[in-house]
Amino acid sequence: MPTFKTSREIPATMEQVFAAISDSERLARWWGSAGFTNTFNVCEFKNGGRWSFIMHGPDGANYANENVFAEIQPPRKVVVQHVLEPKFFLTIALAASPTGMIVSWSQAFESSETASRFEHIVVPANEQNLDRLSDEVLRKLGG
Repeated sequence: MPTFKTSREIPATMEQVFAAISDSERLARWWGSAGFTNTFNVCEFKNGGRWSFIMHGPDGANYANENVFAEIQPPRKVVVQHVLEPKFFLTIALAASPTGMIVSWSQAFESSETASRFEHIVVPANEQNLDRLSDEVLRKLGG
């Protein structure tokens, strides 16, 4: 599977970062590229749980998303399977660093062709997602 990887260091504990991922209200606040908002229809944060939502773009467009939480290992790892086109697996892994947590973000597409078609969107979007996650964690900490 062709994979896009990035990471971010966040000066917080593993539990604080995981809380921003596992709490549906907080997840809805930061998920997606800059300028996007979300309306969650279902967010069953458990192994095999369904995650269905609409992303609302800054241009007014709406994007349906259907996912499954394929694997959750609290508080270290979450694997999301995006079941609509484009199909991919997103792995979010947390590991300790000297000043907090390293959040590793790995998005694996089902084919090279699909990855190539979406690379121009995915690469900056993944960075923006991590920016927004970091902002959410630090906002909650008062930082």
